[in-house]
Amino acid sequence: MISTRGRYALRVLVDLARNSSGGFVSMRDVARRQGISPKYLEQILPALKKAGFVQSAPGRSGGYRLAKSPKSCTVGEILSLAEGPLCPVACMEPEAQSCPRAANCPTLPMWQAYYGMTRAFFEGITLEDLVLGRHIAPMGGPGQQHSES
Repeated sequence: MISTRGRYALRVLVDLARNSSGGFVSMRDVARRQGISPKYLEQILPALKKAGFVQSAPGRSGGYRLAKSPKSCTVGEILSLAEGPLCPVACMEPEAQSCPRAANCPTLPMWQAYYGMTRAFFEGITLEDLVLGRHIAPMGGPGQQHSES
């Protein structure tokens, strides 16, 4: 499940893309429009800044703006930043101990395929897609890719 942190990170970046016009947007304005507490945004924005998604400027006319083009930011990289790897099972986490049953695990290939589909789906959607409200078609059965209209 995607946490509040991941959902809010996406909402903040969409809001900045829609409202900045190249200028800086105050954190309070983003918080008000998105219905997110400023204190929660204070936890999310530094990570987005450190990862190069946003720039900040202090002062009265300061705030935040996108540091990258919305078409170059994927939902996958944003969620990975906010959530960490979206591995479906603990044994696939990057820091996980090697599982002694991996070679004979009947479910591991299924989890690996699921993880690959999830990553491919989220990497195929950009911030620009969300800003423009592009239709994101649900993925079909195994082996089918999603399509954007």
